Amino acid sequence: MLGLVAVALCALLLFGLGTARVGVLAVVIGVVAAVVPVAVVVATFLWIDRWEPEPGRLLLLSFFWGACIATLTALLINDTAATVGDMLLGSGNGHKISAIVSAPLVEEAVKAVPVLAVFLLRPREFDGVVDGIVYAGFSAAGFAFTENIYYFGRAFAEHGLGDGTSAGVLAAFILRGVLSPFTHPLFTVLTGIGIGVAARSTSRRPRVLAPLGGYLAAISLHALWNAAATIGGATTFLNVYFLIMVPMFIGVLLLVLWQRRREQRIIAAALPAMVRARWIAPSEVELLASLSGRRQWRRQAARESGRRAAAAVAAYQASVTELAFLRRDVATGTADGDPDHRQERLLAALRGARAEAVRLAAGRPEPASSG
Repeated sequence: MLGLVAVALCALLLFGLGTARVGVLAVVIGVVAAVVPVAVVVATFLWIDRWEPEPGRLLLLSFFWGACIATLTALLINDTAATVGDMLLGSGNGHKISAIVSAPLVEEAVKAVPVLAVFLLRPREFDGVVDGIVYAGFSAAGFAFTENIYYFGRAFAEHGLGDGTSAGVLAAFILRGVLSPFTHPLFTVLTGIGIGVAARSTSRRPRVLAPLGGYLAAISLHALWNAAATIGGATTFLNVYFLIMVPMFIGVLLLVLWQRRREQRIIAAALPAMVRARWIAPSEVELLASLSGRRQWRRQAARESGRRAAAAVAAYQASVTELAFLRRDVATGTADGDPDHRQERLLAALRGARAEAVRLAAGRPEPASSG
């Protein structure tokens, strides 16, 4: 509850600051323009998270942290850095200090807070690199959303809609919404990868150095991007974009695809043992071993028995995935807490989801609650 209040207060403060600087209409235009790129980014991270979807409440919290608390914190610190820079280097130079030094250091730190919080406080919800990428991506997507609202709003207030070739909302949208919607997520994902590596390590040194290395990589790439946009010319900016940013994006995408394939192999390898333990039926192995098979199963359940049946099948599939990852964690010595207790809890969830799906498929009424 306290967290929701803090987010709401930060959102109100950001709205007030935005309207004070560019006006209500400009903020509304900024919101409309910012929705499109953030929708694409969020959809991409949901696609990455398909094997073992993270709890929706944690993803929403990460997004709103980035959109409200992280943005307001960075705004206050960066404005202070710009003021100090003007005092030390002369008027007009403070924004360079803010963009190249303060912004990367502060923004990458505050955007990474949800990732680190889940890793430390909810380790059972953090299985490795993919989870680090997803939580980092959601936090950074929220941050970019709020930042885009301001940039698009300012462009409208100063130049109107424009025509896409000169200053204005259309030009800003092409630059930030079309050419670089993944810049903030890309920076923060590097920290998320480092934390994900730490989550899969049993040694103390990688658990400290991997997140630190990811954070240093994030601020370095962020500083380079801001420097190219702030003090570099058009040629410098394009070189950084095509020679560094695009290859980095492709590299992270390849890492995601490799990690998703790795998750599939972990699950497929665990299914025969689950059959022998009579946790799942032999006929379910093929359906559970691929995303297409799982999707087909859910669609069939929805078509034949309704959305609640499809949700029960999805819960059943998620329990199978978590059991497979738990077996992996036990085998590698990275399981936290009491693995036996967690296994019993997951088996109970699996059996409950199966019973619910069977009940709905048979059209039987919901059992009356006791007491």
